[in-house]
Amino acid sequence: MRLAIIYTALIMSAGGVYALDIQGHRGARGLAPENTLPAFAQALAIGVTTLELDCAVTKDGVVVVSHDPAFNPDITRGPDGKWLEKTGPAIWSLTYQDIQRYDVGRLNPANDYAKRWPEQRPVDGTRIPRLADVFGLVKKSGNETVRFNIETKISPLAPDETATPEDFARKLISAVRSTGMAERTAIQSFDWRTLQVVQKEAPGIPTDYITVEKGFMDSIQADNQSS
Repeated sequence: MRLAIIYTALIMSAGGVYALDIQGHRGARGLAPENTLPAFAQALAIGVTTLELDCAVTKDGVVVVSHDPAFNPDITRGPDGKWLEKTGPAIWSLTYQDIQRYDVGRLNPANDYAKRWPEQRPVDGTRIPRLADVFGLVKKSGNETVRFNIETKISPLAPDETATPEDFARKLISAVRSTGMAERTAIQSFDWRTLQVVQKEAPGIPTDYITVEKGFMDSIQADNQSS
């Protein structure tokens, strides 16, 4: 069964004891629509220790959960109920009420992406949730130990697609603090500008600077920087 879960070994602070951190990637996208409340509920049900998720910010300043800064045709049906034929509008360009018109509860069977997750069960009518909704789901479940690994989806190469790094980070910090989840949250990003804001304004929240240099993605671009 392809659960789409990341396994990482961590060193715990108490006594230097090793423990396995089981992260539900985008909730549990191998079993339920990614970065949605059904996916996070499924991840909690199978016992993950951390919920990994991605965030964007809407036009009216709401922190929502989405891997992509714009609507992805692999997983999105528009207000007319039809699959998007190409990348949709940027989340940053729409209000939270606007984005609730888009359905992200099923993989588009016509796209190759759907073949990667044959066991994902659709939940038609599912909308992009607010980060606050994810925290609310966890509180309602009674789980007092699961942690949150939140990635800011922002890039210096596409400044018009998102809020500024400062605004993005501050709204995320506020969303985390307002629900009392700061002690259970870490923030990660390929765009280190947001992490610098977090370190300065919320030093109690751990930050993870991430990068990759592969064919499918290169956030280092070392060749471009060489003379």
